[in-house]
Amino acid sequence: MTSLDIRRFATRAALDAALEERLARAIAVPGPSALMLSGGNTPLPAYRALSSRSLPHDAGLRIVFTDDRYVPADSEKSNYHQSRPLLDALALSAHAALRVRTELPLQEAAADYERQLAALATAGARVGLGLLGLGADGHTASLFTAADIERARGRLAIDVQRPDGMAGVSVTPEFLAQVAEPVFVVAGGGKREALAALAARDPALTAWRAVQGCPHVELWVCESD
Repeated sequence: MTSLDIRRFATRAALDAALEERLARAIAVPGPSALMLSGGNTPLPAYRALSSRSLPHDAGLRIVFTDDRYVPADSEKSNYHQSRPLLDALALSAHAALRVRTELPLQEAAADYERQLAALATAGARVGLGLLGLGADGHTASLFTAADIERARGRLAIDVQRPDGMAGVSVTPEFLAQVAEPVFVVAGGGKREALAALAARDPALTAWRAVQGCPHVELWVCESD
């Protein structure tokens, strides 16, 4: 059974500062490791703050993403693009940041991302900290519906059709089960219903269903803005 610990923050600044430090510790882990970044606006202040710091890290560090929209890698809507200040500060080699190669046809991009994720274990890189977002509709990564969860069985990454009309590629519950420290990071009053459902471990909530293979999950939340 998946356990859930909830950490509440009185202000957005407090959440941002705590997330910055948690990420810095994950980056500094010795030996081959992987850090999973989420998209959306919530983690961006921490990413930007880290980009101005000295970030010593092991040469075996890898960065993966929960998901990305099927847009060019330099698009403002790309999670990869939004994280570039942090990636540039880390000065990782080209192969160390595993991104969705949206220059490929959609299904090929999903298959390619799945191959990249599968290669992590072969390389001996443990997936430590993994950030997750939570949508107002209860989704996480780009897993929006029960049908997405079912279609993801046995896969590490799948292509998806998003409710906003865009396509994307998302990690799956199978991959999330490999993440040692999954942390939902949530800010914004518009997500109160989804937050309540997640805190209640609602089995109908897509985000909760997505992490059922994880022994332990954290929820960091600030509802002040």
